[in-house]
Amino acid sequence: MKTELSTKGDTTVSAEAGRIALLQSRWHADVVQECTKSFIATMVANGISQSRIDVVEVPGAFEMPLHAKLLSKTGHYSAIVAAALVIDGGIYRHEFVAQTVINALMLVQLETTIPIFSAVLTPHHFHEVDEHKAFFRAHLATKGEEVGKACIDTLKSVARITQ
Repeated sequence: MKTELSTKGDTTVSAEAGRIALLQSRWHADVVQECTKSFIATMVANGISQSRIDVVEVPGAFEMPLHAKLLSKTGHYSAIVAAALVIDGGIYRHEFVAQTVINALMLVQLETTIPIFSAVLTPHHFHEVDEHKAFFRAHLATKGEEVGKACIDTLKSVARITQ
C-alpha cells in the first residue's frame, strides 16, 4: 500500500505506508516534550496525519537504541525519531552517553535501513532553573521542527531511491 507525503512548495512523492515512531525520554520530559509537540505539528502541517505518529516514552536516552531497533524490526515504521536531553549530572561525562546513543542509533539505521533521526541534545550547561528550562524548551521546539522537516525530506528521497 502506498501513501502520499507532501511538503508545502514541493511535489508530492509516494512512500511506502508506515507509521512514524517518536521515542521521547522521560528524563526532563517537561523540556523534551516541546520537541515532540513541535515535531508532530510540523508533520501535520506537511500532510502527515497525527494518527500515523506513535509517541513511545522510554526512561532515558540510553534506552533509545534498543527501542529503535525493536520498533524497526516490527516492519510497521517508515521512520523513527529520538528526542532526549542528556545533561551533565556531575557524576559522569554526559558526552560519552550522548555519543554512545548517537552511534548506536546510526548502527540501527544502517542495519535495518529504517531512517532514524536524532533530536538528542547535549548541552554544556543545564541547571534545573526556570531560565535554563525555558531556553531549552524553545531550543527543543526548534529541533522538533527541524527533525520533522528532515524526516519528511528523507522519506521522500528514500522513496525515490527504492521505487
